[in-house]
Amino acid sequence: MKHNCPLCDNEAILFYKDKEAYYKCNNCLGIFEDEKDRVNLELEKKRYEMHDNNVEDKNYQKFVLPITSSILKDYNKDSKGLDFGAGEGPIVSKVLDDNGFNIVQYDPFFHINIELLDFKYDYIASCEVIEHFYQPKKEFKLLRSMLKKGSKLYCMTELYNENINFETWYYKKDPTHVFFYQKETFEYIKKEFGFSSLEIDGRLVTFSY
Repeated sequence: MKHNCPLCDNEAILFYKDKEAYYKCNNCLGIFEDEKDRVNLELEKKRYEMHDNNVEDKNYQKFVLPITSSILKDYNKDSKGLDFGAGEGPIVSKVLDDNGFNIVQYDPFFHINIELLDFKYDYIASCEVIEHFYQPKKEFKLLRSMLKKGSKLYCMTELYNENINFETWYYKKDPTHVFFYQKETFEYIKKEFGFSSLEIDGRLVTFSY
């Protein structure tokens, strides 16, 4: 059976198979789980509810520091931001709110504010979200459409590279993680969706428009 990449539509080859099958795109080098192996939406939501969602947790706040510190440095209280995929405990919004920043939340499970997707923003934060994208092409097109000229999209995720043992990789073990990115995958996204620049600093990936 032929498997096409949900990001760039090119043909992918079998990359790893155990209980679930994963395919690697020959073009953008994205790695994605076979659609038939995904958990259903009910189990997906339950998995998210199991996360540490206490926004007062200092360790949780420290974890999102790459995104929050970058936004605090790059923008000001007059800037309008979107926390895309904010989750049950919108920690990025909490930190920015505490600093007087203006940010709103969207999440398909916990903050279903569809109307927010019709506006444009000075910055968008998407923390530990993009690895959950079933349709990354559709989602990145949407994210790009919501950015003002001169704005930034901040993403946090764990990048894959060939030095990682995929079989034992902890990031793969989360059943809601369905799409994994390599450096080349983000370079494809930058070019395909019209971003002006790309910066990768550990888990933090920043697209400028």
